[in-house]
Amino acid sequence: MKKHPFVSTLVAVSAVPALLSGCGGEPPQTETAAVASAEAGLACTTKITYGDAWMKPSGHTTQYDIASGSVTWDGVCHNDGINSYVVLSNGWKPYFLGLNSCVMALDSDCTAGVTCSTRVSYGPSWLAPAGHPNRFDDVSGRLFWDRACVNSGTNSYAGLSNGWAPYFTGSNACAMSFRYTNCGGLYKNPVLPVDCADPGVVHDGTQYVTTCTSGGAANAFPLRTSTDLVTWTSAGFIFPSTRKPTWAGGDFWAPEIHRVGTGYIAYYTARHTNGKLSIGAATAPSALGPFTDIGAPLVHDTAMGMIDATVFVDTAGVRYLVWKADGNAVGQPTPIYGQQLSADGKALVGTRRTLISNNLAWEGGVVEAPWVVARDGYYYLFYSGNAYYNSTYAIGVARATSPLGPYTKLGAPILKSTSAWEGPGHGSVVTSPAGTSLMVYHAWNSAHTARVMLVDPIIWSNGWPSMPEAPSITSRPMP
Repeated sequence: MKKHPFVSTLVAVSAVPALLSGCGGEPPQTETAAVASAEAGLACTTKITYGDAWMKPSGHTTQYDIASGSVTWDGVCHNDGINSYVVLSNGWKPYFLGLNSCVMALDSDCTAGVTCSTRVSYGPSWLAPAGHPNRFDDVSGRLFWDRACVNSGTNSYAGLSNGWAPYFTGSNACAMSFRYTNCGGLYKNPVLPVDCADPGVVHDGTQYVTTCTSGGAANAFPLRTSTDLVTWTSAGFIFPSTRKPTWAGGDFWAPEIHRVGTGYIAYYTARHTNGKLSIGAATAPSALGPFTDIGAPLVHDTAMGMIDATVFVDTAGVRYLVWKADGNAVGQPTPIYGQQLSADGKALVGTRRTLISNNLAWEGGVVEAPWVVARDGYYYLFYSGNAYYNSTYAIGVARATSPLGPYTKLGAPILKSTSAWEGPGHGSVVTSPAGTSLMVYHAWNSAHTARVMLVDPIIWSNGWPSMPEAPSITSRPMP
């Protein structure tokens, strides 16, 4: 048998004997060839996406292969020296750096109507429950793990995203592999590796549109589009240099685009020519513009900066603006306010209410960056707290049964810094292409030079949201 042409040669010496045995099968097709094959009626195809630990062969530019026919994997990860590998049904043998590090997604057009599922396979040290004959579990939907192993006495356990906690014999003995079937492939954070602080995301019926803080750049608020929340394409600016509002002198921060009636309004923060941070609004026929500012700030206070505007619609169809008073800039508390908007979204009506303020220890001197969603009889207010520039920054949540409160906080943050990502915060809650809840947010890159954009799932349980295993550091199934 010949050696598979796409098996990596970058493996440890101990893995060479397995490579020399060959793996059979035909070389992976290019995606173009696979499409042509399908159109010719020769075969259906399977897209095989490899996790981030995959030992990519030299010259292989993609993180996937397209194979003819239906390709399957039993979910078993074989250790070989200091690395690991899997054996696919067509004989291919992809290798992964490290032990028990096999993660792959298989997406096939060979069987119509098969929904997304996960197989988690447990390593040899797994303490199987009584009456559990298989060394794996099959789960509907997406299941994942951040690869953290927690020691407990003489054993160890791992926390999975659905709340499971499989135990293993011995310390640091957690070993699991993950097979995703028809989940759309894999992704890894960051989804946008350039500076994109305070991302605001909207779906315009066809695609996702995001925009982010631009500060003092000549063109304000870059626009990007995506169909999957992972791959983004530049699409201009809310305010090209020639269309900036005349009342604003700089500091273009925290933009969000919201559908209002048949058009869209971009709500944003900018510094008024009198020096105070204020909230503006600009209308457009589409989420990509062109945007025309309404001509004056929507929220302006000569005594206090006002920033971080968001909009939500209650279950009766009434629209509200929610924003933050920038009290931390002058040594004061930072209440988050809410107030009803006019039907056209261009004026405040009714009475302003305080929804929350910074009264928990983890929030430090700041609560900001609100985003509100209605779900199951509650209004959930997601917010960020503490210092945006360091590891204290985090995302918390409060809820109420009325749009303007009173709101009750969950308490501890649902998203906070890890060794890999510092200062996660200022997120948008969106519905994924698969219909699940996601947080699109920023965090500092490793060099602490840019706040890049990340995406991770939100899990709803017992009346509250959580973000298990986030910010994510390894390959995840596509949103």
